[in-house]
Amino acid sequence: MEVICLQDEAFYALIEKVVARIKEKQGVKQDKWISGEEAMKILRISSKTTLQKLRDEGKLRFSQPEKKIILYDNDSINEYLGKHVNETF
Repeated sequence: MEVICLQDEAFYALIEKVVARIKEKQGVKQDKWISGEEAMKILRISSKTTLQKLRDEGKLRFSQPEKKIILYDNDSINEYLGKHVNETF
């Protein structure tokens, strides 16, 4: 029987990689509600004003559980992007 010794940091890094791989294989779905920063990253916009405009025009679904917390529906962001796809000839 072989014994493999790992330092704590290496062990936890290995565990994180294994968990990430399992999630990838299982196709773990993203969170339904995401922050404004995450929404901006997905939409590839850098302006909070543009994100607010999309929200105000009803193009993105959102939830506001507290006064200063606004969460965006990930599905509505994907729908919005899908509606603006230009098909090739």
